Amino acid sequence: MKRQAYQPILITDAPRSQEDQLTSRQRRYVLMMGIRMACLVGGAILVGVRAPMLWLWLPLCAIGMVLIPWLAVLLANDRPPKDEHRLAHRFRSRNRDEAPPMSLTAEERPHRVIDADS
Repeated sequence: MKRQAYQPILITDAPRSQEDQLTSRQRRYVLMMGIRMACLVGGAILVGVRAPMLWLWLPLCAIGMVLIPWLAVLLANDRPPKDEHRLAHRFRSRNRDEAPPMSLTAEERPHRVIDADS
């Protein structure tokens, strides 16, 4: 049976810290809420100046004001996606009889020798 080589764990494969994830989700939420506010202010300005093609711009602003908060909450509560290279090992076909990459065979395991003299 062919033994797999030991695969070291790389620091670049480590997940982002919880604090870093929270900060990026908060920034995304604030940005999306800013876009929503721009849709609200833009819609009010368009109505105030009676812009041409108001029938097109006003529904677009209204859709932005309704959909963006919903999407912002969904994205703020969602954890970041896993990196593709971290999932690559799950999709490879692997023989179930093979030992995991970090396990040692019985001959390679360190063992304690007990002498009758000691």
